[in-house]
Amino acid sequence: MKKNIALITGGFTGEHVVSLKSAAIVEKNLDKEKYNIYKIFIYPGDWYFETKEGKKLPVNLNDFSLDLPEGKVTFDGVFNIIHGSPGEDGKLAGYLEMIGIPYTTCDVLTSAITMNKAYTKAILQDIPELKVAKSMQLMGYSTRLAGEVMRQLTLPCFVKPNTGGSSIGMSKVKQAEEMDDALVKAFEEDNQVLVEEFVDGREFSIGMYKVGEEIRVLPATEIISSKEFFDFEAKYSPGVSEEITPGRMDEREVAKVKQIAEAVYAKLNCKGAVRMDYFLEKNTGEFYFIEINTVPGQTETSLISQQVRAVGMTVSEFYDELIAEMWGRVGK
Repeated sequence: MKKNIALITGGFTGEHVVSLKSAAIVEKNLDKEKYNIYKIFIYPGDWYFETKEGKKLPVNLNDFSLDLPEGKVTFDGVFNIIHGSPGEDGKLAGYLEMIGIPYTTCDVLTSAITMNKAYTKAILQDIPELKVAKSMQLMGYSTRLAGEVMRQLTLPCFVKPNTGGSSIGMSKVKQAEEMDDALVKAFEEDNQVLVEEFVDGREFSIGMYKVGEEIRVLPATEIISSKEFFDFEAKYSPGVSEEITPGRMDEREVAKVKQIAEAVYAKLNCKGAVRMDYFLEKNTGEFYFIEINTVPGQTETSLISQQVRAVGMTVSEFYDELIAEMWGRVGK
């Protein structure tokens, strides 16, 4: 008997446009022989399912169900593809846990912590072979902040919203007079901002997920951007960046990053598929943590999709494993 899967998309932030693109690919690749798929849109004060005729039907939030003309639909599980709030920051996870519906992504605590870049770095800083750049966590804007940052950190620096994603609101600051404008831009997106020193390195991103007790690490993707850094345009506009999967690393580096990725996944108690971004410093060969994404994009060109195909799997098979793992966690 086919299972009912709610594919959740949308969201409360500017990342909802990416979520919609991801959901379209997930819907296309989920096995229709195994699952009845219902795409649920979540926006502030508006949770709904859209019929083939374009009619919006509200979600019953008491038990996360749908009242359709053919009868009530309840769900065996949720495939969460909301980037940012509420899908990636723990809010949705808390709701689903309270009503007893399994979901494909990290639990409440891990989601909340990893959404905060500064807190994540603090937890991971003692992992062997993994470095973190010197940084400052800022809790609110003032005109004095730029001077305080310049006294404590060395340029160039990256300035970014502490809980945002997709590089929205992010700047690279190379001169002191640019700092205040960069802080203002970041604080427009978030009430916390992270400023961290620049690491001169090649940028990579690596996916990992769990099957049973095994943490599976996918081949890393090397990112070569024609922009100053891997910003929103570079991530989502064709031709702006070059992505090489597997990335150019020697056998020793591949083995080392696999150990690091497994340690990060375990330390943060991750669930489902996550993606870690890191620098490989040019002069030292040291690995520097950038951030972790607990609801990575699933578009046709997304890094996770490239990495899955690089190991000979189809995206459909990958989604099957995520869903099976979701159900395997029930009751644990």
